[in-house]
Amino acid sequence: MKVCFPVAEEEGLNSEVYGHFGSAPVFIIVDTKDNNVTTINNKDQHHAHGACNPLKALNNQHVDAIIVGGIGAGALTKLNQQGIKVFQAQAQKVKENIKLLKDHTLPEFTMQHTCAGHGHGISCGH
Repeated sequence: MKVCFPVAEEEGLNSEVYGHFGSAPVFIIVDTKDNNVTTINNKDQHHAHGACNPLKALNNQHVDAIIVGGIGAGALTKLNQQGIKVFQAQAQKVKENIKLLKDHTLPEFTMQHTCAGHGHGISCGH
């Protein structure tokens, strides 16, 4: 399974999971079979709020799942339409979240858990 993690800095399995999908500077993709890590720069980092293009952000790389601290409704919808599940990180580091994913203990994001926006007094709660 190929799992994508938005991160601020690429530190392999010790990378810290970023708080919001669309504004993460870097994504790492971990193949859970062998823990092989691939790095992708976010190709859509500076988009207008609500206009995130997650497939562009991932440079059209195929992933099976994404684990992140927070995500907007538009990005979640677009990813789910492509068959990509999005899970909410429950630990700080990538390697800890991989273990939780394998243990089936990560909650899957739903529309009720998405970010409403940032700034102007609006907060995500993640």
